[in-house]
Amino acid sequence: MTDFEKKKEEEVKASAKKVKEPKVKKEKIKKTKTPMSKEKFMKMLMGSKDDMGLLKKIAVYVILISVGFIFLYPILQMVATSFMSYDDLMNSSITWIASDYSFENYRVTMAKMDYFNALLDSVALAGLSTLCQIVVCSLVGYGLARYNFKGRTVIMLIIIISFIIPSQVLEIPIFVVYSQMGLTGTLLAFIIPALFVQGFKAQLFILICWSFFRQIPQVLNEAASIDGAGHIKQYFKIAIPSAKGALVVVALFSFVWYWNEDYLTTLYLYQSGSARGEITPLINKLQLFETDFSSAAISSSYGAQQTGVTINQSYSMCATVLCILPLLILYIILQKQFVESIDRAGITGE
Repeated sequence: MTDFEKKKEEEVKASAKKVKEPKVKKEKIKKTKTPMSKEKFMKMLMGSKDDMGLLKKIAVYVILISVGFIFLYPILQMVATSFMSYDDLMNSSITWIASDYSFENYRVTMAKMDYFNALLDSVALAGLSTLCQIVVCSLVGYGLARYNFKGRTVIMLIIIISFIIPSQVLEIPIFVVYSQMGLTGTLLAFIIPALFVQGFKAQLFILICWSFFRQIPQVLNEAASIDGAGHIKQYFKIAIPSAKGALVVVALFSFVWYWNEDYLTTLYLYQSGSARGEITPLINKLQLFETDFSSAAISSSYGAQQTGVTINQSYSMCATVLCILPLLILYIILQKQFVESIDRAGITGE
């Protein structure tokens, strides 16, 4: 036998001895969930610096829902009642949903209030006075915040003291002065005082503008002065864009306060011995609404009783809704601008 054949035979025998090993299946390792530790559980409940935690979130939402319900419930009740008929009001089983929704109550109420003329009077009174307040209060606040001059501390002290003094103390003297100047009975009784920083809550608006203007870095004015910008240009190009948040706050609150003011409008606009004047805002129309409605000859289908023409609760609620509706629309329009302007005006001062 040759060497080649011997080598071949040895290889065959070696291969025959090899036994095929069976494939072992890899078992999947089951991951066991470790129980939550006490520290992790307390962190989930109480939160950390970056997370409020479950209990704090629940508390915050409960408070927000409760406060929202307190504010929204009277408004929802008022709107629901305004659509009810006289029979619905007499039916104790009807509390929220009227038997037949219609705008007949609003049509009658708007006719008796002379709504659109009163709306124009309110917009003119509140809008013009607010515009004057924005211009004058922003100028005064800017001057007190950006310039150093003698007597600035005294002026700030006078503004704060005049804000503390109750306005009711000065109403009669101011009315006497306005009467002698011939301002009563016209819108000038509100516009001229606003031009001379004597409008509603003007001291508060000056302090708001002063606070916002102080946040503007002084280097911006210095750079503008180097570029050749004067004081007026600095006011319009730097101060006003940076303090839009303050101007929106002044505009919103001033408009609302002028809109809702009933005592002073009655005192200044109505002539002595007269129940109403040539200008009658909505807030005063709301006061006179019951008298106007009761004196009108309205049929019983509109809710009047047969024995005497009287007003029911539905018409009162309609008049109230119509009075506050423009303010609600104004809040909805300015809400986004208000938040964004606050963010843009948040400049760190130096």
